[in-house]
This record gives sequence, C-alpha cells and structure tokens, in this order.
Amino acid sequence: MVAFIIFTAFDYSPIFAQAVETRTTQSQKYNAPALSSPDSWSIILVPDPQTYGKFARNQPLFELMTSWVSENIDPLNIKMVLCTGDLVEQNEYINPDGVSGNQPSKSQWESVSRAFGRLDGKVPYVTALGNHDYGYKSIENRKSNFNNYFPVDKNFKNQEILREVGLNAEGIPTMENAAFEFTSPQGRKILILSLEFAPRDTTVNWAKKVISQEKYKDHTVVVLTHSYMNSKNEHIVKEKYPIENGNYGAALFDKLIKPSKNIQMVFAGHIGSPDKPKEHIAFRTDKNAAGKKIQQMVFNAQALGGGWMGNGGDGWLRILEFLPDGKTIKVKTFSPLFAISPTTQQYAWRTEPYDEFSFEID
Repeated sequence: MVAFIIFTAFDYSPIFAQAVETRTTQSQKYNAPALSSPDSWSIILVPDPQTYGKFARNQPLFELMTSWVSENIDPLNIKMVLCTGDLVEQNEYINPDGVSGNQPSKSQWESVSRAFGRLDGKVPYVTALGNHDYGYKSIENRKSNFNNYFPVDKNFKNQEILREVGLNAEGIPTMENAAFEFTSPQGRKILILSLEFAPRDTTVNWAKKVISQEKYKDHTVVVLTHSYMNSKNEHIVKEKYPIENGNYGAALFDKLIKPSKNIQMVFAGHIGSPDKPKEHIAFRTDKNAAGKKIQQMVFNAQALGGGWMGNGGDGWLRILEFLPDGKTIKVKTFSPLFAISPTTQQYAWRTEPYDEFSFEID
C-alpha cells in the first residue's frame, strides 16, 4: 500500500502579523518609572537581599537593582533608599552545601556591600538588620559582621545626615541602631530610625529617648526594622528564634510606636512564601498617641522568582513617590530586572491593588 502525503500552500502572514501586533502592544504597555509631578520626590524601598547573595549566579541581579537606583536618582528625585534587612543569608557561614546556597558568608557580605557601593557618594541609604544578619545561620546570638562591611564612613551621604547612634548587643555604637535626619523639598523634617532585629528593651528605651527630644518633636519619624507584621496585616507577637529580650512587632508597636507622638510610618520585610507575592507584603493604619496616622508597610520579595532557591526575588522594589501636597504618597512596585529588556518589559510592573496604591500622612 502506498501512502501519499499532499502538501498544500498555507498563508502564514496573518499569524506573523498577529505576533508583531501582540509584541507591539506589549511593548506599548510598558512605561518607564516617572514622577507624576515634577515637584515630587521619592524613597526607594528595597526588600530583603539575602537570596540574591547566597548564590553566585544571583549576586549580579541585586547589583543590577542598585545600579538602576543610581541611574534614577535625578529622574525620580530619590532622596533616600531604605532596605528591610536580611542583607545576607548567613552571617558567619564558611561551608555552604551547594544546594541551599553556594556562597560563604564572606562572599555574601562582600556582594551586598559592593552592590550598595553603587550608591556611595550619590544618595543616602539605610539598612535594617534581619535575623540572618546575626549569629551563624540565623541569630543564634546577636553578633554580626554588619559593621565590618557597612561602617559609618562607607557612604559619606549617610554620614552627613546621621544624628543619633545607639549601642549594639556588644556595646558598640554602629548603624544597627541609628537615626538619620533630612528635610523634604516641601520642608517636612524627617527622621529615619533604624532598629536592630527584634530590638532589645535597651534599644527600645534608647529609641524612645531619641524621638522624644525637643529638637525632633515636630519631625515625621519613620521606623525601619525587619520583623514586624505577617501577611494578614497583624503585628507579629512571637517568633521561635534562640534569643532573649527581643521585641517583635506587637511589642514594638505597644512600647514604642503607638505611644509616640511623631512616628507616622513603619517599614519592614522578613515574611514570604514561595512564588506568592501577597504572602510577602502587608499594610495597616493605626494612630499614635497624638492621634496621627501610623502607616505601616511590609514589603519583601525573596521567595519570588523560583522560591527560596530561586533568583532572589525577580528584582522587585518599591517606589514611594511623595507628592508636592506634602501628605500623599504613591506606592508602585517595579522590577528593573524585567524592565531591562523589551522581551520582558510587560512584566516590569505589579499592578494589583496591594502593589499599586496611595496613602496619606498627617
């Protein structure tokens, strides 16, 4: 039996035209980050970098993020960069298993310090310390290599606005607990208060004394810490870390934030679940002792882009645009990693209501 195969002509041009149209439409959807008003200014919120640092292949991705920030200091009028902590996966790890990470701690610290070095002398940046920045793997004690890689004189832009320094658990003044002051273009005086992971009572008391000083009474105080809320927008009550005298989110709120008269914003990270953006974020509003709104935001991305062993977080960061009315802040969630190529630019913005929204401060 002989089988005959008959080839017929087929016009592929409609398919190619559709593909071109689709790609063009996708390309047109992308808009590079820009301020909605020429008189606005911005803060960049950088989530936990730890998963970028633990694999050699991921380290350049975090450097891409800070390079993008550097390139956009003027276009976005960036006045400050804040990082939510867990700068490294392990603080003092010398023998990685090659599965959960392939870089020893020294390489991780060098990498994150080098990445932030892209901003040295250009814009101030403040980093909280997370549980992974202490101890051996995860805060078995409160010793950290942070001060070796982020000394006070690393970035003179930080040093210019540094006003108060607290003591770490070893009794050494470092930027683990520190306050930074600057004035917005609209004249609002802002104090950034960076606190160690699960701050000790002595740290909380130090922070209370700082913000209650007469010279800061009219400042808008922003607290930057690592562990604060879960993805249900609840203050974290307790975590199972082998440290004593630690104040997690609920205790920090009750002892420091709610009784204050000038804390109006809190930023944190820490939480996450593999490839679930909503599990990495939280937001809530409360009021302080003066009746002013306290806007509290958690933003992380470390288990996106392939989970805990993935690419580090798909390059996500947040752009906080402070409008010239002096009270409105627009939040947008953006990835320089996706934005770098026309092939992936259509994925560079997250536009769910919990990723793109506005809030106001008093």
